[in-house]
Amino acid sequence: MIAAILIALFSYYAFTFLAPWQLGKNEALEQRNEHISEAFDHDPVPLSDLLGADGTISQDSEWARVTATGHYLDRTVLLRLRPVDRNPAFQVLTPFALDNGPTILVNRGWVPAENSTQVPEIAPAPTGDVTLEAMLLAGEPTHPKAPMQDQGYDMVYSIAPAQVGELTGTELVAPYLQLLSGQPGELTAIPLPVLETGNHLSYGLQWIAFGIMAPAGLIYFIVAETRERRRFREEQEQMLLDAPASGPGPGPDPESADEEGEGGVEKHAPMPPAPARSRARYGDGRRNPWQRAYDRQEER
Repeated sequence: MIAAILIALFSYYAFTFLAPWQLGKNEALEQRNEHISEAFDHDPVPLSDLLGADGTISQDSEWARVTATGHYLDRTVLLRLRPVDRNPAFQVLTPFALDNGPTILVNRGWVPAENSTQVPEIAPAPTGDVTLEAMLLAGEPTHPKAPMQDQGYDMVYSIAPAQVGELTGTELVAPYLQLLSGQPGELTAIPLPVLETGNHLSYGLQWIAFGIMAPAGLIYFIVAETRERRRFREEQEQMLLDAPASGPGPGPDPESADEEGEGGVEKHAPMPPAPARSRARYGDGRRNPWQRAYDRQEER
């Protein structure tokens, strides 16, 4: 019963959480790859065409290439603990005021950290109006760890425009822009993701298979155990029925026994039949070898 309960919980967890978790990640990566491919199959579009009146974007607009005209604000926030190409790095986030529009956060790229923790000299953003070409991305959730100030910079742990807006004193829309290589204000462009989905699909299918195999294995062992118990019981019943046929041979002559009794010698009562030896439940393979040797000695 304990095994059945644990297997039922495992299968439920595999079907309702583990498999959907991996399959969902695979689906999200497939959609991301499609959006990136489509973005470079078409010319960039103006940001105003994809930015809603409430400052949000649709899911299909993420990773689109857009153009935006405006000017950088002289306020910088650094994203820490986000390596680039396995190198310790700081990503530079700067607000960008759109002409006749709202203000949007721009990821200008990254700079390598000196001695893994020190902020290097960062080139300032250009002044005046510029036109950018960038990837449009949805803002990340606010990191539970609070922002910190170090080496003269405000530092955050996620690209959450609302949080950066509080630090810079600006009202930022929900998405942000990630500069492409060669754009005004770009430091070192963040590399685009590799267009692959990894092993998430196979992992999801494995969890589904495990969720099916676990109860199937339990059913198999229950059936095998029931069959073995039934066979063991039938063999025991058959041995009891065959026991009288394997009783002792003819005993001493009754007349001679009576004569011996008259002479003062104790009479011999007939020997009872030997009990039928029961077979080990799981065959001879699991019997004690010392017991088998003892049985052979007794038979001699």
